[in-house]
Amino acid sequence: MITVTGATGNIGRTLVELLAEAGEEVVAVSRRPQPAHPAAGVRWAQADVGDAPSMRPALEGTRALFILLSGELNSRGESPDALIGAATDAGIERIVLVSSQVSATRPEALSHARLREFEAAVRASGVEFTILRPGGFASNAFAWAETVRTKRTIFAPFGDVALPVIDPADIAAVAAAALRDDGHAGRAYELTGPELISPRRQAVAISEALGEEVTFVELSREDAHLHMKQFMPEEVVTGTLDVLGVPLPAEQKISPDVKAVLHRPAGSFGEWVARNLPAFR
Repeated sequence: MITVTGATGNIGRTLVELLAEAGEEVVAVSRRPQPAHPAAGVRWAQADVGDAPSMRPALEGTRALFILLSGELNSRGESPDALIGAATDAGIERIVLVSSQVSATRPEALSHARLREFEAAVRASGVEFTILRPGGFASNAFAWAETVRTKRTIFAPFGDVALPVIDPADIAAVAAAALRDDGHAGRAYELTGPELISPRRQAVAISEALGEEVTFVELSREDAHLHMKQFMPEEVVTGTLDVLGVPLPAEQKISPDVKAVLHRPAGSFGEWVARNLPAFR
């Protein structure tokens, strides 16, 4: 049995489906109530990955744990040792943690300090582990969906700065492999898409998929900062804008790790758009 946290998110939802399709018994953990029609072999548990006592029932009898932090848990919360301790107490044999590329490229960045703490706790746990370090997500484009639907316009900073954004479905597929298969213990995989693509080019990809013109309007860093701090902690806003606006060479490098694990290329941004086009109509 495999426990998946963040089971209703962009990565977790796909991961639960992949594991269930492979015949695994899955405990899907979410703060939300279970779906009306859960997949066969999936047991839903309403718990909070940031509250170790609530997680203990979801860990009983499972052999592997997928950890995904989200929202405020990326910057604050109880010690990582609380969750890792609950996992080891339950006899978990394998942990797969979603961290970030920035944990490696900017080891002093305050925005990713908590993810580095989780990496350290997982490494010190004595349990077999794999760390996933994705770059920017293709699904961040969902933030543009409303203005695309209502105004056929995208507002974003750093219009011509290109990064190799990753399809969350590929992160889920790599996680499924690391949870189920041998040969991934002690590895830290850097996960990127197959191409460098700027926000302006992402707007073109959405426009082409819709068959209608989508206008790109470039925001200043200051305007983007004001918008983002409405739903992100200050240090996370600053760190995110640093990566988006002045990426390091390592952050623009296309990693071979998705292909190495999955034996196929990573999906492109255009493929992600085609699969999620209803959000932009």
